[in-house]
Order: sequence, then C-alpha cells, then structure tokens
Amino acid sequence: MEIKTSWVLNRPISHRGLHNFEFPENSLPAFENSVKHGFAIELDVRILDDRTIVVFHDDKLSRMSDRDGYVANLKASDLGEIKLLKTDYGIPTFERVLETVNGKVPLLIEIKKSEQSFALEEILTDMLKSYNGEYAVQSFDPFSMQYFYKNAPQILRGQLSSYFHHPEIDVPRRERNRLKKLKYLDVSHPNFIAYKVSNLPNKYVKNAGLPVIAWTVKNEIAAKKAQDICDNYIFEGFIPKEESKTDPSIANDD
Repeated sequence: MEIKTSWVLNRPISHRGLHNFEFPENSLPAFENSVKHGFAIELDVRILDDRTIVVFHDDKLSRMSDRDGYVANLKASDLGEIKLLKTDYGIPTFERVLETVNGKVPLLIEIKKSEQSFALEEILTDMLKSYNGEYAVQSFDPFSMQYFYKNAPQILRGQLSSYFHHPEIDVPRRERNRLKKLKYLDVSHPNFIAYKVSNLPNKYVKNAGLPVIAWTVKNEIAAKKAQDICDNYIFEGFIPKEESKTDPSIANDD
C-alpha cells in the first residue's frame, strides 16, 4: 500500500493505547479501549532475556510498577509477579496483544533498542508474518529500520526524532544531533517521519519531503497545530474533537 493512502496518515493514533487512570499505558485494557473506539494503537516493544517480546515503554520497571530493575533482565516467567501501577493488569507479551487486537485496528509498533543485536527485529518480523491486520514499525534507531528495509521491505517504516531536550529518550548523546537533523535517512529509508510536535515545524522535516506524524499531542491546541502542519498525529490524554462523541466516559489524564 502506498504511504499516502495508508491508515498511518488517515486518523489520529492512540499513544500506548487509550489509557487513563483506570487502564495503564501499554496494557491490554488500554488496547481494548482503543479497539472499542476504533483508534489505531501506538505501542512499544522490548525483548526479555529469554527472547520473549513484551509491550513496555521504559527500560526500567520503576515508573510503571512497584518493582525495580531492567526489563531486559526479565524472563516470561517473571511477568506474573509484576503489576502495572496500582492495578491488577500485568505487562503483556506482544503475542497476547496480537491475539487481543486481532486486526481490528492497525498497530504502530515502536522498536526499543536492545543489546541483543537485531533479535527483536527478527522475532517480531516472524511473528507478524501470520498476523491478519495492518501494522507499521518505527524507531529512533535508524539501524533498526534498516533491518526492516533489507529483510521485510513491505513493512511500512517510520524514523522517530526530536530535538532531544528530554533525557528519558533512549538515544546516545553522541547521536542526538545527527538524528535531530535527520542525517540517517539514507540508513533507515523511512516511509514517514515521526517528530515531536513541540519541535515542529522545522527545516529538517521540511527538507526530508516525507509524510510527517507528530508525537505526542496532548490537547486540542496541539492537535490543531498538528493538523495544520503534519499528515497525522499520535495523541494521549484527550479525545480528538472529531471523535469526542464516541464515548464521554474516557478520562482526560492531562
């Protein structure tokens, strides 16, 4: 499918699922909520020590659970002991997420950097071969996207970037300036750029000449900006105005 007619550009995408005070980010209920309201889902994948792929944003457990330590050191057998925030929901495996979403809405899969060289990309590609649904991948790591370009070019790819003002973004400091200026596009060969909304517009994105998705839009003002200067946006903490009639019970957690 051509990127210009793809789902990637057609409708706002829910950031880590439609999450709120009841449904934690990147949890099965947040994804079910997205499915219920017809929003595509952006989610984050990491690989465990035993090569299980899980859906979890941070490299450490502490922000989203009462446990400490690195996600990469876990095994699948550890997941039952970990709960997200103060809920009964655990860290889902990517396999379980695929079963839950089951092609009902598209998936925008952010690949998190791993010490296991391209194992995550390889396993993910194999898992998606039999998945009956639409999806795309994105990453800050241009070499991750290069893997898909070389080994699964039919999968839509996005190059993530920003001005990297926030240290929580998992990108080596020495690489940030080149990534900010989109100097790795000849490595990642992306179909689209995903750039931080507060850093838009900028000359780097304009000069790239590719479709642009803004992240992460957290209110209607930012949504209007994104609509004016981008092809689509990833949102959280509110329901885009054109979709607000779907269910007034969804909480705004701005």
